[in-house]
Amino acid sequence: MKVSYNWLNEFIDLADLNPQDIGERMSRTGIEVDGVNALGTGLKKIVVGHVLTCEPHPDSDHLSITTVEVGEDEPFQIVCGAPNVAAGQKVIVALPNSRIAGNVKIKKGKMRGVVSQGMICSLEEIGFSNSVVPKEYADGIMVLPEEAPAGMDIVEYLKLDDPIIELDITPNRADAFSMRGVAWELAAVYNRQPNFDYTDITKYDGKDLAGAIDLKVADTELVPEYNAFLVKNVTVEPSPLWLQLRLMAAGIRPINNVVDITNYVLLANGQPLHAFDYDKLDHKVIETRLAKEGERIVTLDEVDRPLLDSDIVITDGEKPIALAGVMGGLDTEIDENTTNVLIEAANFEPIHIRKTARRNGLHSESSMRNERGINKATVAESGAFAAEMIADLAKGEVVEGSERVSAIDLTPVQVTTSLAYVNKRLGMDLSYEDIQQIFKQLQFEVAGNGDEFTVSVPSRRWDISIQADLVEEIARIYGYDKIPSRLPAVNAQNMGLTDWQAFKRRTNNQMLAEGFNQVIAYSLIGDNQTVLEMANAKPVALDFPMSDDRRFMRTNLLSALLEIVQYNVARKTSDVAIFESGRVFKWADADLPVDETHLAAVWTGNTQAKTWSHQAKAVDFYDMKGVVESILDSFNLDVAVAFEATSELADMHPGRTAKIYAVGQSDERVELGYIGQLHPSVADKYDLKDTLVFEISLDEIYALPKIDVKQSAIPKFPGSDRDIAILVSDQVTNADVMKTIQKASKGGILVDIEIFDVYQGENIEDGKKSLAYSLKYLNPQATLTDEEVSNDVARITEALTNELSAEIR
Repeated sequence: MKVSYNWLNEFIDLADLNPQDIGERMSRTGIEVDGVNALGTGLKKIVVGHVLTCEPHPDSDHLSITTVEVGEDEPFQIVCGAPNVAAGQKVIVALPNSRIAGNVKIKKGKMRGVVSQGMICSLEEIGFSNSVVPKEYADGIMVLPEEAPAGMDIVEYLKLDDPIIELDITPNRADAFSMRGVAWELAAVYNRQPNFDYTDITKYDGKDLAGAIDLKVADTELVPEYNAFLVKNVTVEPSPLWLQLRLMAAGIRPINNVVDITNYVLLANGQPLHAFDYDKLDHKVIETRLAKEGERIVTLDEVDRPLLDSDIVITDGEKPIALAGVMGGLDTEIDENTTNVLIEAANFEPIHIRKTARRNGLHSESSMRNERGINKATVAESGAFAAEMIADLAKGEVVEGSERVSAIDLTPVQVTTSLAYVNKRLGMDLSYEDIQQIFKQLQFEVAGNGDEFTVSVPSRRWDISIQADLVEEIARIYGYDKIPSRLPAVNAQNMGLTDWQAFKRRTNNQMLAEGFNQVIAYSLIGDNQTVLEMANAKPVALDFPMSDDRRFMRTNLLSALLEIVQYNVARKTSDVAIFESGRVFKWADADLPVDETHLAAVWTGNTQAKTWSHQAKAVDFYDMKGVVESILDSFNLDVAVAFEATSELADMHPGRTAKIYAVGQSDERVELGYIGQLHPSVADKYDLKDTLVFEISLDEIYALPKIDVKQSAIPKFPGSDRDIAILVSDQVTNADVMKTIQKASKGGILVDIEIFDVYQGENIEDGKKSLAYSLKYLNPQATLTDEEVSNDVARITEALTNELSAEIR
């Protein structure tokens, strides 16, 4: 919120305080100040000018040659490109050698051969944002009131030296979203008395609008209070300059005097208001209710919006004419032909307002305050204040009466606590007198003693309801900087890592040891950004995403990793090996989504670069498989790991992909993930060459049984090696052969199996392949005999022949 220092001085006397000091003090007491700046800082030699003549430029179809009185002995000739410049206007003039916004220097020069002694300025050129400039001046220069004195410094005339204090107000301090709220805050901080001009609403009591409007509130839980005031015979025109300047300084674009007054009251009191053109209400009815299925409304921004049954709407008895607390409807907007104005001052249920505003992307000054709460005690007063102000500035007549429905309880909230509770939480030794003084500054009534006291919280501080809230108020008004700093009296303990944390760290370290670089990708993705799913997972959508490309929680890790690889390859880093261990999210058969921890990696390019001694070697399936086996071996699993070829994964190469299973003692299988090469179409989509990936579930692996690894003594007895070569169908996998060998071997003397040759081609019939294995035997308790080894090899060859139809070579 942007707060004008000069305007704030009308509510509380701050003349003896520096705006910078005020900003620092507020930051130290709980409301962060982003900065204190005056719009006119840096402006130099910019004055009010009076355009005496205006003629078209002879060599241009859009330039004009003007003579402008600027308070000097002679008028200045200025060439101007604004389409709305005309003789008789009072304008903003930058003289030669002046400085405008952005520290731009204006010099005397020529434009199309004509001397120009300065520049006639728009509001943007003296520092105002285009978003707050009145629409009639958005494409041209600002026309000042006729009474503006020519030659007067524009900083002084427009009060651009007014320091603007920019507050970053958190949701729990919505009470400071108004000039009154900020004044109450400073009154407490500096122990001063604020001065407010309250509107007398007693003259409206007991009087209605004499049948001019029929007010209906369907549900007082959704609309606890609704007030309607009527102002007749208004003249809609631009607001006075002082009002426009206050709105622009606060970041609001002036529209017309009626709408500007509702925004002025919003800034002053923190109460959102809405003005309806009374004559556009077809049935002279105002009804609040939830929207019905199929209803629509065209809002003031000219967008046709579908409504949900959770949207609170204002209707004319039949159709919606406003989104309650968010934005009005186009059908009843105030325009230059409006003569009768109905003012709405209401309180709406915040949660419904927040959902409606965010779903429609309508984050306005009104919705922001309605979402976070308003002062319920000043709802009616703010409406009456606006009505009387409209009557004054728009030359209208207030109908002395109102229509009102209210179910609000304005009884002050009573919060009871004790001095011991406060001091224990703050780590201080405050006295009861200190507490009384703080609540006196806050202007909260307090009764009791140090053992127990009760604070009566006024309605303007609806954020205070429990003991902890009182402690916070005491701390910030007393001064956070006065709270002593000391370390807690606890014994330090080295808790170490949990089993799960150690497991994850060991996994990451193992991947780093394998030569992969760790990355951390964003957990939110957009629609259609997911490839390489481990399973058909239903993504978790956010109700209120930051943007459409961050609408869903990720269901796997590889989708984001591929984008990272693509980014690097596009920048000439062709050899990329990266991994991530992180959480993925999906809906399960429950009311809430679940998350799992996965490990995923991508490897593309070469495993070794070309050197003088050998050629470059591109990464292949077996390189990545070796990494996965190394990772799984590091877990010391008490299960067998199987890789089974699959063509079920659409985004993977059908002949170079395998699912990874853990196989237990009873042959029960747990799917851990998959490994393989990207499908060529997917690789092309990411501008990649042959690329290998894997993704496995760390949760599933962590749950598997483990074995305790013990150091064995160095064998005292020699081992023995035997080689065996077989001819099998090319459909038989190495895993099949290994499993058959392990199953057939008896006695526990076969300690290792290594494949050392694979051959297909000449002298091997089609559909066959030759495999050669080295079998390593060892008995740690005794010397092996030739007979033991030969018998075991015989059992193995028999099993290979019978089970795999192998030919022993």
